Amino acid sequence: MPAASPVEVDPTAASSTEGEPVVTPAKPWVTIVWNDPVNLMSYVTYVFQHYFGYSKKKAEKLMMEVHEDGRSVVSAGSREEMERDVQAMHEYGLWATMQKDD
Repeated sequence: MPAASPVEVDPTAASSTEGEPVVTPAKPWVTIVWNDPVNLMSYVTYVFQHYFGYSKKKAEKLMMEVHEDGRSVVSAGSREEMERDVQAMHEYGLWATMQKDD
C-alpha cells in the first residue's frame, strides 16, 4: 500500500471575510473582590499589581472600588481562568468570588 502524501495548504486560497461582522470572544465569567475589614488598602493594591500585573493607577482604581462600593470586578475570562483567579485571591487573604457575567 502506498504511503499517504502530505497535505499541502495553498496560502492564497484563504477565504474572504469581507462583509462579515467581527466577532469578539465572549468573557462570560468575572472575578469579584469584596471589601473586608482586615486588609489594608495598600496591600490590596499590591496584590492587584503583583498578581494581575496591573499598573499602580489601575490597581488603585480597583482597590478604591472595593473600598467605596464594597466590591470590584478585577478580571474576566473563562470559567477556568476565573476559578484560578479566585483561588489566588484567597491565597493572598482577599475575599473573592466568581460569577457568570450576563
